Parts: sequence; C-alpha cells; structure tokens
Amino acid sequence: MASAAIFIADPQQSQERLQHENLALRDGIDSTSTCDEIVGSSGALQKVLSHVSKVAPTDATVLVTGETGTGKELVARAIHRRSRRSSRAFVSVNCAAIPRDLIASELFGHEKGSFTGALQRRLGRFELAEGGTIFLDEVGELPMETQIALLRVLQEHEFERVGGTRPIQTNVRVIAATNRNLQAAIAAGSFRSDLFYRLNVFPIDMPPLRERQEDIPVLVEYFVDHCARKVRKNIQGITKESLDLLRSYPWPGNIRELQNVIERSVIMSETENFSVDKTWLAQQPLATETKIPLDLSEKLAVHEKEMIEAALRESAGRVFGPSGAATKLGIARSTLESKIRSLKINKNHFKNFAATLSRRSCLESVL
Repeated sequence: MASAAIFIADPQQSQERLQHENLALRDGIDSTSTCDEIVGSSGALQKVLSHVSKVAPTDATVLVTGETGTGKELVARAIHRRSRRSSRAFVSVNCAAIPRDLIASELFGHEKGSFTGALQRRLGRFELAEGGTIFLDEVGELPMETQIALLRVLQEHEFERVGGTRPIQTNVRVIAATNRNLQAAIAAGSFRSDLFYRLNVFPIDMPPLRERQEDIPVLVEYFVDHCARKVRKNIQGITKESLDLLRSYPWPGNIRELQNVIERSVIMSETENFSVDKTWLAQQPLATETKIPLDLSEKLAVHEKEMIEAALRESAGRVFGPSGAATKLGIARSTLESKIRSLKINKNHFKNFAATLSRRSCLESVL
C-alpha cells in the first residue's frame, strides 16, 4: 500500500515505471517465445534440476556457471517460475553487452541533471525488477566500481541512482551467471572476492552438451519440431545418419550451437526427412579458458588499468588539470600519458561518455 501511495504522489515516476514495465514485458515475450524449456533426462541434467527445485522456494542468491550456450538463463528462468516471486518481473541483463560507462545507469538508474543530457529521471533494472528476480548474465564482465555497487545491494539491500543522494531500498532476488573462471579473475585482480562469496551462496554448474550425449536425440526432436512449425514445414522423421552425426559431434557451442544447426537444416530441408550437412559440423578444438595463472606483472597491469580507467571515467577523459585523472591518481601527467599508451587505453572512449548518455536520454524522451 505504501508503494502505491508513492506512485500516486509522483505521477511522472509512475508513468515512467509503466513505460519500463511495458518494455520489460515486450522483452519477456520475445525471449520466452523461443525454446525456453530445459529438455533432457541425463543424470547430469537431473542433478541440475534437483538443485533448481531445492533453491527455487528460497530467496538465496544463485550463481550459475557453465560454458557458453549451455542454457544458464533457462536455469535462472526455471528458478524464478518456481519461486514465490513468479508473479512479479523477471529482468534479464547481459552485463557484457552494455558499455562499461553505461552499466551503472542501466542497473541503478540516474537522476535528472546527474550528467550532461540527463533530461529526466530514469529508473534502472533493479527498480524495474522490484519484488521479482534480476538475472545478471556475464556478471564477470562488470567493472570494479559497479561490482562495489552490486555488493552493497547484496549486503544492504539498497542502492543509489547515478547522481542520487538518498539510498533506495530494494527487494529483488539476484541470480548471476558467468562462463568465466571467477577464481582466476579474483587472482588477476579484476573481480572482487567479497562479491564472489556473496554471489556464490548457491552455485549451480550447467554441464556442457558433450557430457549429456544421451539428451541429444530428445533435444534434436524438440528443436526440429519447434523450428519446423516456425517455418511451416512438415518434417516427419530424422535420418539415422544425421542422428549419429549429431551424437558424435563435441558441440563446442553447446545447446545454442545445436539449435542453430537444426534451424538451418530445417530451413534447407526439401523433404519430410530431416538431415544435416556434415560440412556444417567442422571438427574444431574446444575453446577452453586457459588454466595457466597470470604472473605477478600481469596481475599488476590488470589492476593498474582498472584504476586508470576509473579515474578517466570520473574526469570524462581529462588527463591533466585540477579535476584531471593524473591529479586523482596523484601522479605526473607525463607518467599517466605513458601508462595510457603502454596499457592501450582509449581516452576518447571516456570523453564521449557524456555525449553517449545525452543521445540515449534524448532518444528515451522521444520514445
């Protein structure tokens, strides 16, 4: 009742929330209109589903790990659907797809006048997900300053909009996912250990498709049926040669690659029997993350680059002067310029930050 009173008292904010909810609903329809079921009966998958059923009724933070294309978002959606929050919003954010300078505004919103071009207040994804679930995909790509803000959300259940001065309480369940080795990122200094432990309350590891070979026939049948209906083709069967080929392939792109190959095959099919062109399944080495730990000099370089980029971000790309990055870091201008060149940092990227936000705010006001 209190939240309803706030919306009535602030009709502009209420209208903005409705616009954001409509956008989220449209995004949700787009994402769930495709194949969104967890299909299979292998022992590896059943273990995952058992974990989902146990953690879903709770509000525990979940960290889903696994290779690209294994279906980490499907796990997050399954947890949300089985939770007490299922009637509220499920908001998905791909942290790797949003520019580093925009991610804080995207997650936490910004206040009017907080930067050049901020013509109105903008609600972030956490406010949009209030009472529901937020899914932070590729959480390992978050910049350091945003990691600190996320840690505050997990510890204190509050955040501040960019340019804001008052804390905003939040009631949102966080599910995060990554295909990176976060322990290696912690050792390299690019991911906070305290944030990792806050996210890793209930870990779920999605097995790669090569460890679920017994699920391939049912997955093939599921995707063929879905894709055939989508392109209005009548597929009655699957050739044994094609099924054997699909079973023997290691699937470095996992289920996403399987779905893409099947969709392409259905589109190309000219008969009622589904078949796959074996040239589409070029044998290639698995893209696995290096297991060799970074040496000390590499760790220091990563940490130094993070610090310099943060200072440049705060100074809008300005190197010298009272508000420049060199002053903020307490080093000489020539030293900073040398480090920027050696670390291959693009200063113009930070100079264009305000202009980028200005254009986005103007576009949102038009929409």
